[in-house]
Amino acid sequence: MKNFGLLGVGGYIAPRHLKAIKDTGNLLMCSADLNDSVGVIDQYFPHSEFFLNTEDFVECLSRNFRENNPEKLDYISICTPNYLHGSHIRLALRNGADAICEKPMVLSPWELDDLERLESESGKKIYTILQLRHHDRLVGFKNFLNGESFKKKKNVQLTYITGRGKWYNQSWKGDIEKSGGIATNIGIHLFDLLIWYFGNIQNIEVHIAGKDKMAGFIELEKAYVRWFLSIDFNDLPDDVKGKKNTFRDIKIDDVELEFSEGFTDLHTVVYKNILEGRGIGIEEARPSVELVNKIKQSPAVINIETLHPMAKKNLNIK
Repeated sequence: MKNFGLLGVGGYIAPRHLKAIKDTGNLLMCSADLNDSVGVIDQYFPHSEFFLNTEDFVECLSRNFRENNPEKLDYISICTPNYLHGSHIRLALRNGADAICEKPMVLSPWELDDLERLESESGKKIYTILQLRHHDRLVGFKNFLNGESFKKKKNVQLTYITGRGKWYNQSWKGDIEKSGGIATNIGIHLFDLLIWYFGNIQNIEVHIAGKDKMAGFIELEKAYVRWFLSIDFNDLPDDVKGKKNTFRDIKIDDVELEFSEGFTDLHTVVYKNILEGRGIGIEEARPSVELVNKIKQSPAVINIETLHPMAKKNLNIK
């Protein structure tokens, strides 16, 4: 049985981590969040310590959960806003715990270099949550691709629209310096999936670079990818509007890669892999972090030949 701490326990994604810690037979010893609406803890670990700031959390680590104490923390899970991930990973390692960090691991590649050095110096490990790599249907397609000869590159069309209300831009998620923008905040796990499938990045273009939608083109070793990401409800297909707020679609050579179901327990699967020594670390996370950083820094251009259909619609191009 391992002991866990959790930073950002009041956030949207934290319940999946609480469930994963419990489902894998481990204990949450302490958690922290600026928000005190954290009654969800009672469903999983009602007797664990809770703090309203990181400083008290760290003081508790120093007092109760250090190396020679049987209650020392083995892992600290990080569900805080994206821009805090790097500092909270460092907090975990400097307090003798491995880190399990929600995606994106960090916002810039240079932070990964710094964390690699700290990982080496501390002897502790840093893991991230890229749960699509554990989805049964997506793993099955990966196995299929491994048997392909790839005489020519695949043509891929990625569309992900997940409507967000006015609150979004008032939160840290709407601040590109804190979230990395929507390519990072909602797109990074999909970009990681495509890199996992089709190899290293060879070229990129950005066609739309807005706060509420982005689009572009990526050339990978084995695929050409047209992509479109949006948090604008107006971009939802007509047959989805009013029924669901999310539309996710990947076409590979006009064949649909369907994976709308099967997400319920993926965080638990990720935790099992980490606990068994098969977690996803810095080097595997690096390509997608580098990609979204390049996307953020690239000016928007128009290339008719590589535009996603939704980009054409938004740009009023026939």
